[in-house]
Amino acid sequence: MELALGTEPTTQYRSFEVAGAARKLIEQIMLVKPGENVVITADTACDMRVVQATADAAFAAGAHPIVVRYETQPRPGLEPPAPVAAAVKSADVWIEFSVAYTIYTAAHTAAINAGCRFNVLTGMDVDMLLRSIGNVDIPKMLALGEKLTSVFSNTDTITMRSEAGTDISGSMKGRRVKHQGKVADKKGETVTLAGQVTFMPIEESLNGTIVFDGTIWPPDEIGLLSELVRLTVKDGIIRKVEGGRQAQLMEGYLRSLNDPNMFCLSHFSLGMNPGVRRLTGRILEDERLFGCVTIGIGSQGPNHGGKGIKAAGHQDGIITRPTFILNGQPVEQDGRYVHPDLAALCRVMAMPGY
Repeated sequence: MELALGTEPTTQYRSFEVAGAARKLIEQIMLVKPGENVVITADTACDMRVVQATADAAFAAGAHPIVVRYETQPRPGLEPPAPVAAAVKSADVWIEFSVAYTIYTAAHTAAINAGCRFNVLTGMDVDMLLRSIGNVDIPKMLALGEKLTSVFSNTDTITMRSEAGTDISGSMKGRRVKHQGKVADKKGETVTLAGQVTFMPIEESLNGTIVFDGTIWPPDEIGLLSELVRLTVKDGIIRKVEGGRQAQLMEGYLRSLNDPNMFCLSHFSLGMNPGVRRLTGRILEDERLFGCVTIGIGSQGPNHGGKGIKAAGHQDGIITRPTFILNGQPVEQDGRYVHPDLAALCRVMAMPGY
């Protein structure tokens, strides 16, 4: 996969830059302090160059890095082996690079309840680390995330459309909006790769059509979309999946888990990482594509701000150029923020088109 994407698969590839980006992750995002236990989990599908650089940065910060590597699970959302769960439960900081991520599992919940600061960086490789962290002005990106959180928090009605055919509306009614990509400054908190704001309208209020045109994952057989996948949604539940082969794979995956809650919408996440300008098929990075929105399906984590749907798994799909209308006023148009405060911050970040 690396060769196909143009990445040199050697330990020396951009090693200086990787060291700098790992230091930003440890010091500016995870806020690691001397003496803390930093557990780094990685399955056999991980890019170990990123894992090693992160461990090195944690040690340089005066912390105790513990790397736990284990077999890759058949799919995301399964409980990790018991020794992995035991290790993360005693961590001050837990950074997960495993491709088959364990967020939403009992092991994750136990670690958070024990006060762990957790960041899920599933499948991160060298180039993703450099694009999404190393080459990004973290404070400026965080400022945009905070403003987006404020703007979307102050709405009652929300409508999302896209040129591909998305047209869905719902009600927020005081639902919490979470800056997922914030710094890890609180015990017992889950954060994600910087550049994401997440919310969930009242589930039963969501009605209309969603058309994915970016990426869908899992399963691995889909990834980057070569065709549109259309969902008909009624009362927050997917009633119909239409399209070609990729739509069939999506529906087949949801049905294969034998859980009706796999057809529930679970979150909306705004992507706004200035280092992510194109889709790669890696869901963690694609969800941060600047101006996109990710729709989560299935299991609903506590950070999603919903009613806490439990399901056998989780799936994400991306709309690359959404339009958002809040309380009748456009905030984003075809993937470009038109709210004056948001547009001003985009100019500060020197984003093209602003």
